[in-house]
Order: sequence, then C-alpha cells, then structure tokens
Amino acid sequence: MRVERHQDVREFFERVEPFLLRHEATHALLIGFRAPLERDPHAYGDAAPYLAAVIDETGAVAAVAARTPPYNLVVSLVEEERALDALAADLEQERLPGLIAPVAVGEAFLELRAEPAKIVVAQRLFEATEVIPPRPVEGALRSYADDDRPLVLDWLAAFFAEAMPGTPESDAENFLTRRLAEPTSQLVLWDDGEPRSLAGYGSPTPNGMRVGPVYTPPELRGRGYASALTAAVTAHVLADRRFCFLSTDLANPTSNSIYQRIGYRPVIDVNVWHFARS
Repeated sequence: MRVERHQDVREFFERVEPFLLRHEATHALLIGFRAPLERDPHAYGDAAPYLAAVIDETGAVAAVAARTPPYNLVVSLVEEERALDALAADLEQERLPGLIAPVAVGEAFLELRAEPAKIVVAQRLFEATEVIPPRPVEGALRSYADDDRPLVLDWLAAFFAEAMPGTPESDAENFLTRRLAEPTSQLVLWDDGEPRSLAGYGSPTPNGMRVGPVYTPPELRGRGYASALTAAVTAHVLADRRFCFLSTDLANPTSNSIYQRIGYRPVIDVNVWHFARS
C-alpha cells in the first residue's frame, strides 16, 4: 500500500469522499473539513493541511487521514489494518499533538507510532433520522446575535474547559470567529426571556449535518433546556437532510441519555488521544 498526499483540497475530497460516505456518520468530521478548506486551505491555521489517502494495490482508497495544524490528526475507518502501516510510515517524522480515530483504529495506529499517548476524551458518535419530542419547556430557539458575544464567549470557554481542557481547540475566541465566518454553520440559543442554553451546527456532509457544541451552564441544567434546544436544531436540520450527527463524552452519562431520548442512536466510539511528551 502507498500513501497519496494531496495539496488540492477539491481533488482530495473527490478522491476520498466515496470511501468516506460508506460510513457517513463515522466520517462526518473528516467530510466536514471539505467546505471550509475549499474556501480557504488555511481556514484552521497558517500551516498547510495534511490530506492523505492510503491506496491499495488495486488503486482503491483503503484509509483516509487529515490534519489541519495545529489540531489533531483525524483517521478514518480502514479497509485493512495494514493500511495503517503505510500511514504511520508517512507520518514517522511528523510531530503530532494528538489523534482522533475510531477506538480500534486508533489503538492500532498508536502501536505503530510507538509514542506514549493518553486518552483525553472518550466519545460516542450518534446519528438521528427523526426527532422524538422532549417534554415542553418555556422558551424558544433563536439565532445568535452580536449582543450575545460576551455571554457566548464565556459559555464556550466553560464548555471547552469542561470537555477538552488544554487543547488547541479550546480557544473560544478563535472558535467563535471561525464558526461565524462559516456560511454553513450556525449558533443558536434557547431563550425564555434570557439565554438558557447554547448549541451550534454545521460542517455539512452530503446527507447530514453535525450538531455541536451543546452547552448549558451548571446552574441551569436539569430543566430540559439542552434537550429542547438540541431537538429543535435536529428537527431544523432534518427538514432538508437525511441525518443529524453529534458526539458525546462517555464520561457524561446525562448527555448520552438525553440525546438518545430525543432520537439519537449510537454509531461508533471514537477516542481523542494526546501524545504524552515530557
């Protein structure tokens, strides 16, 4: 097997998207890179993205990997585990901050990488094709407005501190700026006289859309705001798409149960590893 690196974003996704779409929910993060990177290859940072396909002896795609520095490497499902041998060899000299991959794929890659790593988030990916209405709560969904910026920055900072502390992704200011610049992305709030919960959605795939982040301040939890907001966002997405995707932290059983009650079904477990350098 060989690794085929791409510099042209459109060419890369035309090459790998049929492979990724076989498991669209699992690969929603990878597919979601397409739109922002086609608009600007440096949408996530100054360095050029790493866009790689592992090609088997027949010329077919056997694995896909992408990285938008300074963020983690993201690896797809693999057709054969030996595809990871080629990928690990291609990245042998690269200093990676971390890895996002389906659990079995990530574990196999890390064995080849032979570099200490720790799991920082154990996630479960979910998919919805319909919404089960939650219990009614006061308020309604509304779009983000400029006046919301200070509050939303505070909430995003709290979300990242809770969900992914100390990672490049945890810069609330950069995240909000990038999210607002994306024409396919939205931030919304559940409001019943004042904001109660926050959600985002975007990163479209051909048939779906990712929901996240979802955040409710601790003092407002348990009142149904996140369920109502996520259900409303999901219904909005499903009005013109087949699927809605989201991921949860397995350490948070409350969020896992909330999403399943409104129609989300588990697809696969994915870990986020950081390389444990001294």
